[in-house]
Amino acid sequence: MSKRGKKYRENSEILEEKAYKVTEAVDKLKEMKSSKFDETVEVSMRLGVDPKYPEQMVRGTIVLPHGTGKTKKVLVLASGEKQKEAEESGADFFGGEELVEKIKKENWLDFDVLVATPDMMREVGKLGKVLGPKGLMPSPKAGTVTFNIKETVIEIKKGRIEFRVDKTGIINAGVGKISFDNSKIVENIIAFVNAVLKAKPVSLKGKYVISVHASSTMSPSVKLDIQEYEKGSGGKSDQ
Repeated sequence: MSKRGKKYRENSEILEEKAYKVTEAVDKLKEMKSSKFDETVEVSMRLGVDPKYPEQMVRGTIVLPHGTGKTKKVLVLASGEKQKEAEESGADFFGGEELVEKIKKENWLDFDVLVATPDMMREVGKLGKVLGPKGLMPSPKAGTVTFNIKETVIEIKKGRIEFRVDKTGIINAGVGKISFDNSKIVENIIAFVNAVLKAKPVSLKGKYVISVHASSTMSPSVKLDIQEYEKGSGGKSDQ
């Protein structure tokens, strides 16, 4: 394992061994900013679920109040009037079977999110080996297989993100840029964590949220106070 850089070690020394309130945590992230690029603020949540059981899978979507700071390229696969709807909604690319062929033959993947209408899924299904490994396969649970093209594209452009627990029980998500005002980062973090709380599996017994950490791309992680999120979240974390 490679040694951490000097700046990383210096930043680690300003953190105390405690869980910070979200406003304090964001202050610390701002204080630690050291790189020349606009780092992404990330949240990592360790959950007390076992994702190998379908009933304990945690996933969902959330439109962050202040977006992610990154504009996503959206491809819509649809037919007829739904293509026109995609164009009017601001989709970067839209079309039907001709774009399916382009992806298949040219390995064309110049987009961040693929939205498809249900009637196109027979064709899209042929692209599983191409789209799957890149995490680009649309799905109803992620809200990317839908006839509601307009609302979906607009939400994605505004900053809708998809979250899904990995096989180790962790959910990671980018929730903005370090250049955002402190209050905007705070609101995005709280919105994201509350969305995960509300996605708690009904069948889960015991502790749901084990820990929550925030970091920027190059910084050490800051432990967050879990209790802070439970008020008004609509989701119990058994903390």
